[in-house]
Amino acid sequence: MSGQQRRALDEMLRHAPLDVGGDVTEARTVFHEMMTSIPLPTDVTTAPGHLGGVPVVTVDTPGNDPSRVLLYLHGGAYAIGSAADAAGLAADVSRRCGARAVCVDYRLAPEHPFPAAVDDALAAYRALLDQNVPAEQIAFVGESAGGGLTTATLVAARDAGLPQPASATVFSPWADLTVSGTSTTGKAHLDPALTPEALHTRAHDYLGPTTATEPLASPIFADLTGLPPLLIQAGSHEILLDDALRLAARAADHDVPVQLQVWPQVPHVFQAFAALLDEADEALDSAAAFTRTHWARAAKAAEGSAPDVTPVAAPDAVLQP
Repeated sequence: MSGQQRRALDEMLRHAPLDVGGDVTEARTVFHEMMTSIPLPTDVTTAPGHLGGVPVVTVDTPGNDPSRVLLYLHGGAYAIGSAADAAGLAADVSRRCGARAVCVDYRLAPEHPFPAAVDDALAAYRALLDQNVPAEQIAFVGESAGGGLTTATLVAARDAGLPQPASATVFSPWADLTVSGTSTTGKAHLDPALTPEALHTRAHDYLGPTTATEPLASPIFADLTGLPPLLIQAGSHEILLDDALRLAARAADHDVPVQLQVWPQVPHVFQAFAALLDEADEALDSAAAFTRTHWARAAKAAEGSAPDVTPVAAPDAVLQP
């Protein structure tokens, strides 16, 4: 992969105007401008709607299988971002998976602290099931805070007695709102986008009076037993690297089938930069292959036959100890 590409992306992010931990109104405006500065491809269609009373944006690309759904949870430290802001990355995932993406516009902190985001994501998932979309035809995808929220929503769904989706993929998940991972400080000089101070600010906004070790806020403290196959992707140049490592270990300890893929020298949610970075393109292809494989396996299991799908091979990525 190109070192020049990685250096150019790092430089771009270090000079970006977004202050994740700054004034929330300003941060939302800047983030929206950044995420929508590049128009969506002309063959991508978006449609606003509601699921379970929660606003959503459905993202479609040509040739998608209408029976399969990606339930997409955006990032933004629980305080910024929106379903519309996530449409670009959701469309990239949608195209590669061959399925429509439904981006959930969950309520944001500090106006709507925990558990509003979990309640909204769970309501959207429940509504899909109520619309007779089989669980085995649904896959979750989440980035950053949306990655932590994906895991928490799956735990909440399990506890509510709902069936699990076919799989879940999380990009650079924020899974520990205590902000206590060793990479939080150890990788701070390498991370061009996030700081420990910003995460502490947004965690305080989201948690309100809730303790940071609450399992549905910080799923590295949750019982993950019974969750579906999980793919976790991260970059080695992000302060949330340790969140990904510990979430994978937690999942493995609770007998969840899990793949951990760490790409060297790339930043937080590097998958959003597939147009600039070869590693991002490779990561998205790997995530799509994982998702399609588990859709096929879940469909076979639902039919009562033994799966014969070839397992997805991990890419040539660095797996951090």
